[in-house]
Amino acid sequence: MPEVPTDRLAALLPSAESRVGYLLWLSRPRFWLYLAGPVIVGVTYAADGPADLFSPVAVALFAYFLLPANVFLYGVNDVFDAEVDEHNPKKDEGGKEVRFRGDRVVLASVLASGVLALAFVPVLPAAGVLALAAWLVLSVEYSAPPARFKTTPLLDSLSNGLYVLPGVVAYAALAGALPPLAAVAGGWLWTMGMHTFSAIPDVEPDRAAGIRTTATALGERRAYYYCAACWLAAAVVFAAVHWVFGALLVCYPLLVFGLLAAGVDVDRAYWWYPAINTAVGTAFTLLGLWVMLRG
Repeated sequence: MPEVPTDRLAALLPSAESRVGYLLWLSRPRFWLYLAGPVIVGVTYAADGPADLFSPVAVALFAYFLLPANVFLYGVNDVFDAEVDEHNPKKDEGGKEVRFRGDRVVLASVLASGVLALAFVPVLPAAGVLALAAWLVLSVEYSAPPARFKTTPLLDSLSNGLYVLPGVVAYAALAGALPPLAAVAGGWLWTMGMHTFSAIPDVEPDRAAGIRTTATALGERRAYYYCAACWLAAAVVFAAVHWVFGALLVCYPLLVFGLLAAGVDVDRAYWWYPAINTAVGTAFTLLGLWVMLRG
């Protein structure tokens, strides 16, 4: 599977030298669907019919979690990681991410992107408001003091359940209640594995900066096994919702052992996962649409 091409994104997006372009690059375009994708899945399984898929609240949540939420999440991360990122090769010139540029307009844009989430409070049920509040808190405290979860092994992994919460918000917005607990737990376990896998390329830069993460504590080899364990547990839990979900998730631990057997460098494999995750998320969505249309 090929790497996600940097040059293609560069051709589509404004230059990072402009302020708008910088904010778009700061929001990690390759990862936009990590927040927006769960919204699609949540809406699909909460919808009573095709019209619900394009209801105003569903469309608005997708739009928010596609771009403003990513500006907020990764903007907060970059603000509090500015010193750490001095050692991060992904931030080097010609890398796949931009270094933090701390002017006031950028800071105001990041703050405004977070405040914008509060516009959904009047139209969400209590369960949705709770999930949205949890997303906001985890998005800040993952990177910011006093908690700064990303610097505490295991808590850094556990707190990345924040990526599931947009789907919970979307489901609650349409259904008026939380999704099945097994689905939330399975998704949470999946994010724990994905987070640690994403942190493996940063093991050496994080160690150089004195940052402790699950990946730095375990080391590369054991971090792979931790990811496989999280993803296998996610598959088992998701199977309690439907066996097809469990079968889809089994591909993740299998991929880990495939990468180890093939000796694929994690710095290369890391950039495959936006495509892999999009494919699995699409399968989840198509299954939900099929069930809805059959009914």
